[in-house]
Amino acid sequence: MLRPRIVVTQRIHSSVAELLSAHAELIWNDSLEVWPRDLFLDFARDADALMVFMPDSLDEEFIAACPRLKIVAAALKGYDNFDVAACVRRGIWFTIVPDLLSEPTAELALALMLGIARNVRAGDEHVRSGSFAGWRPILYGHSLRRATVGVVGLGQVGRALARMLQGFECNLLYYDNQRAGPSVEQALRVSWASLHELLARSDFIVPLLPLTPDTFHLFNDRTIAKMKRSAYLINVARGSIVDEKAVADALDEGRLSGYAADTFELEDWARTDRPSTISERLREHSQTLFTPHLGSAVGAIRLAIERAAAHSIFQALRGERPDGALPLP
Repeated sequence: MLRPRIVVTQRIHSSVAELLSAHAELIWNDSLEVWPRDLFLDFARDADALMVFMPDSLDEEFIAACPRLKIVAAALKGYDNFDVAACVRRGIWFTIVPDLLSEPTAELALALMLGIARNVRAGDEHVRSGSFAGWRPILYGHSLRRATVGVVGLGQVGRALARMLQGFECNLLYYDNQRAGPSVEQALRVSWASLHELLARSDFIVPLLPLTPDTFHLFNDRTIAKMKRSAYLINVARGSIVDEKAVADALDEGRLSGYAADTFELEDWARTDRPSTISERLREHSQTLFTPHLGSAVGAIRLAIERAAAHSIFQALRGERPDGALPLP
């Protein structure tokens, strides 16, 4: 019998590659460059399984060109770059890894909160400039301790962040379309607030929402205008939840104290109008702090995510329902 073909679009751990290649013909991208669509499709046409990642995007035309495909295993949690409905219509499993990314993403959100409020970027640049000669009364920032933090979206990442912030004795507000319930609120020490109230009261605001038509540019000129001028906005969810031009305008005009982000509009591949770069105004503003989508960039976590995606592939190829299959309950 022919061995199934598995195509992996990004560099993975060698142990995962060995696991996959022991049971299938493996084609994988062992570089840091993203395959052009045409090259990806050439590899995928005869594939039985795909393992995809954040820089990838699949539409119905692409999926229709892969008649042998049984599963698309996404080594990620958010899946707005993929036409899941097209997979479901064709009887192709689409799986995600829903649980492993929450803690490290919340951890990075906390790091960005501290970093932007305590001027870590400016301080690092000052030391590296060679002009640092010892303590001076400069770069006074803001403390996270006992600050009011507004979490927009109390999913798994939001709950993980709330647990981490308890040690800072923060006043934790959250807004979600569906309230978490008294037991969860009490355990996490969070209070529900309307979005308007959360924006008006919070010193730090952290949107933790999937990208949907309802959340696209949720943070825009109007919502930023409702925030404190002293507030910080932290984005580790999806880039297009935030209107980056509106943020740059607010920073230039002193209507926002700082912006820290791990995700950017240019990454939302399903948007035909997505910007191709992060604006120079945003990149060069002194009150910004950025990381290159490092939310899950913990070695052990990434290995576990890849193994989970590989396990889903093996399940599907055996004719079983794979773990993490969408639509989830």
